[in-house]
Amino acid sequence: MNIKDSIEKKLAEIILNVYQLKDINLEIQENKTEFEGDFTIVTFPLVKQLKKNPERIGVELGEALTEQSDLFESFNVVKGFLNVKVQNQLFVDSFRSVGSDFDTIETKNSAVMVEYSSPNTNKPLHLGHVRNNLLGFSVAQILKEAGYDVIKSQIINDRGIHICKSMLAWEKFGHGETPETTNTKGDKFVGNYYVEFDKNYKKEIAELVGQGIEEEQAKKDAPLIKEAQKMLVDWENGDQQVRDLWNEMNSWVYKGFNETYQRLGVDFDQVQYESNTYILGKDLIQEGLDKGILYQKEDGSVWCDLTDEGLDQKLLLRSDGTSVYMTQDLGTAVQRFKENNIQKLIYTVGNEQDYHFQVLFKIMKKLGYSWADQLFHLSYGMVELPEGKMKSREGTVVDADDLMQEMYGTAKSITTELGKLEGLSEEEKEISYEIIGLAALKYFMLKVDPKKKMMFNPAESVEFSGNTGPFILYTYARIQSLLSKADVDYKEISDVILNQYEKELIMLLTNYKTVVAKSAEALSPALVANYVYDLVKSYNSFYQSNIILKLEDEKLKQFRLNLSDLTAKTIKKSLALLGIGTVDRM
Repeated sequence: MNIKDSIEKKLAEIILNVYQLKDINLEIQENKTEFEGDFTIVTFPLVKQLKKNPERIGVELGEALTEQSDLFESFNVVKGFLNVKVQNQLFVDSFRSVGSDFDTIETKNSAVMVEYSSPNTNKPLHLGHVRNNLLGFSVAQILKEAGYDVIKSQIINDRGIHICKSMLAWEKFGHGETPETTNTKGDKFVGNYYVEFDKNYKKEIAELVGQGIEEEQAKKDAPLIKEAQKMLVDWENGDQQVRDLWNEMNSWVYKGFNETYQRLGVDFDQVQYESNTYILGKDLIQEGLDKGILYQKEDGSVWCDLTDEGLDQKLLLRSDGTSVYMTQDLGTAVQRFKENNIQKLIYTVGNEQDYHFQVLFKIMKKLGYSWADQLFHLSYGMVELPEGKMKSREGTVVDADDLMQEMYGTAKSITTELGKLEGLSEEEKEISYEIIGLAALKYFMLKVDPKKKMMFNPAESVEFSGNTGPFILYTYARIQSLLSKADVDYKEISDVILNQYEKELIMLLTNYKTVVAKSAEALSPALVANYVYDLVKSYNSFYQSNIILKLEDEKLKQFRLNLSDLTAKTIKKSLALLGIGTVDRM
């Protein structure tokens, strides 16, 4: 229990004893005013019930708190605000408690699956995937720290018309070349053929339009799209030649994806493939038809009517019998709950798919699955870049690998200019550039609430001051430098009189687990990111205002070294929840 929780508990007891009032929650704020006291209790909510002025209530509560509890040393009342000074020993005891419980996790006996990434195998990962992966991975890390069993998963969209477009373009224009013969990363190689298909498809449309055909009809009649559609049907019918090509091209993509994931620092416990799960979805469609929950049109297509739910009618199976994304998602959800003992399934997907998930959850409920209420869409806003800041493919999509390389380059340039890594070997410098560059990228992306659209400014993210990853890494490295110059005694420490900087730092350290719990509940890494920034700011204030190494009082010196050590450990653990590594020297 942190200090504020202890005060809240004692305050509730006092209000019950003095006023016989239950369930009264007065706001308790950390006191940052010029008035004496560690915390301020806002008494105004009691005014109406007690019909007393707030100053009188403040005095009565202050007297009761100091007389009936050993937590409080003194109090004063200013215009109805009750300022209380907490006993020094409570801070020391809290600090000791946090240190001893640092690695303790209270298990929830509840399993959660977090899905993220889930790319298509027709193009490389891009900027949107970066936010998706960082968000999903971080949420999974935070849920683990909060005591949940977590399964990190992705489903790879490895079939469909878009995949057939890349396959057909390679077949027609590839002349047998491979990623190896062209020295191209596998996912980029296949993505280039997706672009090639689009280029030639547009050319065919233009030719048909030139012959007097309406553009919409030309899009349907173009030979390339008809061939791609036939290839999809052939794939679903198990055509061996099509399947062999599909397997080979997908293997190129998976190799490329894995290189990107490794550099980004994310991983998965389970990987599923749409090519396996879409069949399960088809079985569900038949089940829904048999129960009369779904209906079939004259052309053979299958639909779900959700108009009574305030939505529309949703296509689940095309007239030619091929699946849509919803079909696959239905089958995947059923399989995941069937094969894993999970209590919740979280989909990390951008907010442009909000409607899709509303529909998915409604259909699962209509089909009678009791766990449908445990499906959750972690919807997040899109990422934009300042125009012209980064290289982009076709002027629209920012490649994930290019972005990471740019962050590495920017970190290298700035750290070299500032002389931050002088004295390190070239190998150590290279490792540090990578860690700092990715810390800048990850922290900048995760400090923003997931629901908000964000502007990612690469140059701003690598600054060594302000709310940035490099600033936090620099503070961590500063503490490591301090600790390397002293022998730290980790024995129990007591009988030290704390100043305001030490108290503020201790309060933040005791809040770590509360922040993790709130972050897990809100599925928002931004809470952890901004917590660690507050912690770093508090430590820097403490560091600049207090002597440590040259302190003659050995007991106080050891306390401050211990305080620094626990702060560093908390920074490192908080950053790990964001998928960010640390460096010991900067």
